[in-house]
Amino acid sequence: MDTLTAIRERRSIKKYDPNHQMTDAEINTLMEQALLSPTSFNMQNWRFVVVKNQEIQDKLKAVSFNQAQVSDASIVVILCGDLKASEKDPQRYWRNAPEAAQKQIVPMIGGFYNDKPQLQRDEVMRSSGMAGQNIMLAAKAMGYDTCPMIGFDPQKVAEIINLPEDYVISFMIVVGKAVEEPKPRSGQLDFSEVVSFDSF
Repeated sequence: MDTLTAIRERRSIKKYDPNHQMTDAEINTLMEQALLSPTSFNMQNWRFVVVKNQEIQDKLKAVSFNQAQVSDASIVVILCGDLKASEKDPQRYWRNAPEAAQKQIVPMIGGFYNDKPQLQRDEVMRSSGMAGQNIMLAAKAMGYDTCPMIGFDPQKVAEIINLPEDYVISFMIVVGKAVEEPKPRSGQLDFSEVVSFDSF
């Protein structure tokens, strides 16, 4: 499936075949696409918790307003981020770059992000958003459907997955085999309302 088709056909699906299981190879292929998503300064500040254990999915459902897709989908991907990525050996993000590039860029990372909690959080949200779109489009290309979700108790989800300190949850995506056709799009705004050229 080409990229434009995947974008057009990706929809948020709520009903999944609870008996379908993705293979480990499929899951790895899917998540490898997430790792190709861009991040500022190549910090790779996203972290992904892939939940495929049914017992844990059921616990997540209970703190997600009992939405069935959380337990019925094949997997749940919880997109998290390391708020302090800029402080954790930033040299490793550029270890394969030429030495001149390393010397120029690595010192800039801390200067830009350290001691700026709002910017650190904003960057995690930007990074995880881009990674999430990679996941959803890759899943569609692989014959799976998805639903991005914020309808959950983030504190309780954090407890279930043992979220480390200095990390935050952005959102989660369920992935699986749909058992329903997507409903008609509910009301796209006109192109002219949301797209302008050169200025508002």
